[in-house]
Amino acid sequence: MDELTRVIRHAAEHAAAYRRSLPGRPVARPVDHAALRAAFSRTLNRSPADPIVVVDELVAAAETGLVATAGPRFFGFVVGGALPAATAAEILAAGWDQNAFNAALSPAALAAEEAAGAWLKDLLGLPATASAGFVTGGQAANTAGLAAARQHLLTEAGWDVARKGLGGAPRLRVVAGEERHATIDRSLRLLGLGADCVETVRTDGRGALDTEELRRVLDSAPDTPAIVCAQAGNVNTGACDDLRTVCDLAHVHGGWVHVDGAFGLWAAASPATRPLVDGVGLADSWACDGHKWLNVPYDCGYAFCSRPAVHADALAYTASYLTRADGAPVGGADYTVESSRHARGFATWAALRELGRDGVAALVDRCCSLARRFADGLTAAGFEVVNDVTLNQVLVGFGDDARTDRVVQAVQHEGTCWMGATTWRGRRLMRISVSGHATTEADIDRSVAAIVRLARES
Repeated sequence: MDELTRVIRHAAEHAAAYRRSLPGRPVARPVDHAALRAAFSRTLNRSPADPIVVVDELVAAAETGLVATAGPRFFGFVVGGALPAATAAEILAAGWDQNAFNAALSPAALAAEEAAGAWLKDLLGLPATASAGFVTGGQAANTAGLAAARQHLLTEAGWDVARKGLGGAPRLRVVAGEERHATIDRSLRLLGLGADCVETVRTDGRGALDTEELRRVLDSAPDTPAIVCAQAGNVNTGACDDLRTVCDLAHVHGGWVHVDGAFGLWAAASPATRPLVDGVGLADSWACDGHKWLNVPYDCGYAFCSRPAVHADALAYTASYLTRADGAPVGGADYTVESSRHARGFATWAALRELGRDGVAALVDRCCSLARRFADGLTAAGFEVVNDVTLNQVLVGFGDDARTDRVVQAVQHEGTCWMGATTWRGRRLMRISVSGHATTEADIDRSVAAIVRLARES
């Protein structure tokens, strides 16, 4: 066996052993950060080292600092696991070492993105003609969508923002809900619009946009171009905005609707949850993650735009040394802010092939059912579930804020499962997100039992 094969096989065996251990290992444990840093911070050797030894040293150094986010009982941050075929595709992508900048650098990477992008648009109820950019995650996807919105609305107003920038540009409005995800504000900062430009719309009892309030805000300045930021999947409650009404209201005034659907956009993939995102295809741009509900390894997200030329105009660039393959379509880096791009299309393609249309729907349905099981178990134990569990998010209160924080901390330290805390409507709450393909009813019941025991001790 040659050395390269030996090293890659050895690393793959370590990775497989770790995955096999996930059902039984603590999800997380208290970390001695000084010891962890010391394990990595050795004096750099002068002479080359045996790659097998290096792999073993890396595994040993990392062991105490790994969090079982790919396991069946991680319920924090809407993190999915990683499907077997998608994981294997990531191993292949690393071995192939492709830069997915364009079809001249990697025809295969661009072809995989094109095919997987078409499947994604079909599953998510988006126009087949929309562009699909493979990005790092929801933050990058929101930035791409809002960049396209800025490009389009200012072009319509007679202003070339790509050449002139924003100094002296016509005013743009940005209208968003009070419970928007924080990445929207960050994207606005990065795009030079600034977080202060947001005109905030109140949300209803579920955390979705109040459409009557949205109508009033839009009518207050009907002649000023508006970017309306809607949401499929409130980060706390899972609530989805009334996307059909939002799009109708915005488009009456010539506005652009961007949908932040990092996890909630996947509701469209199941007949049972599709009504929650009715009208999603009427929007102008969309952000979604693969490393959440599709269970693709990190990092992977998608930026879609109904106007591919606008999408490319907002983000693409050219240089004298760059070569585009003859006959190659626009794609790759044209739809992202990266030039050096990981070939994310391979893992997405593999995940969708492994699951199929019915498998994606079943994954969404199962996570929603397991979230309701979580809620039912904690409610039966006497604790308060404060949201309507329509998707995969559960918010739980354990009395006063201090006790809730104590319970969350105790659960994180104990290791049976892991979830975080949030503040919603002025209350500290445990936030549970069920997104992993490997999670079972037994995992939910085991987690509920641990939470109940620890809460009664707090």
